[in-house]
Amino acid sequence: MLNYFDAVILGIVEGLTEFLPVSSTGHLTIAEKALGLSVDDKAVTAYTAVIQMGAIVAVLVYFFKDILAIALGWLGGIVQPAKRGTLEHRMGWYIIAGSIPIAVVGLAAKPLIEGPLRSLWVVGAALILWSAVMWWAEKRGTQERGEKKVTLTDAMMIGAMQCVSLIPGVSRSGATISAGLLRGLDRVTATRLSFFLGIPALLAAGALELMKPEIRDLPVGPMVVGVVVAFVVAYASVAWLLKFVAGHTIVAFVPYRLVLGVGLLALLAGSVMSAT
Repeated sequence: MLNYFDAVILGIVEGLTEFLPVSSTGHLTIAEKALGLSVDDKAVTAYTAVIQMGAIVAVLVYFFKDILAIALGWLGGIVQPAKRGTLEHRMGWYIIAGSIPIAVVGLAAKPLIEGPLRSLWVVGAALILWSAVMWWAEKRGTQERGEKKVTLTDAMMIGAMQCVSLIPGVSRSGATISAGLLRGLDRVTATRLSFFLGIPALLAAGALELMKPEIRDLPVGPMVVGVVVAFVVAYASVAWLLKFVAGHTIVAFVPYRLVLGVGLLALLAGSVMSAT
């Protein structure tokens, strides 16, 4: 039942929120509900994952030079032992290792993620509760280490935190940037690493959804429009966020998260809106 209007709205929401620490899944769930779509419908879930491909392509394009350097550095280190100490070679291994937790947990918890957790009660509570973690991460983070001093442990910890972001409302970037800050990384480094680790996770999620039979039920036109809109908006969001975190804390997003979370729970408690 998706039409072009739905596609544009969901594309904008996906592009704006995928990489900001406000939870794209939570916002998409709210938007789908507002558009009159069934949030637990498998076709709607599939569509959500498909338009994420637009956002991930935006990151691939924005960080193309960095990604190419990491890929070539990683391959070069495998072939030539002398290159194994370079940042690019190490970063390649860090991204691979940091992606393992989300791959394991994501597959194991898939029925839960696409079922009971697709509730606006969960979204509202997570928006509020994870805001406290973001505040704490900024307060405790020393920001004493840059990208050249990133370690395997950093990547594994940040990668593990991606698993928490499977809960709608937490926010993948909110979880991973917070983890980076708590590991002592500076805000820009934590944000860049969040993007790099998000690439395999989002690509894998999108690929799995593209293989589902529900995809055949989605109208091609609105699906393409949603992906394109998500790409354009996400590209702008990535560029903006990197500039923003260079001079501002992620706590700046906390008031919005709290207002949205409290407002959502109030609407649910008053039966103005249903949870699924």
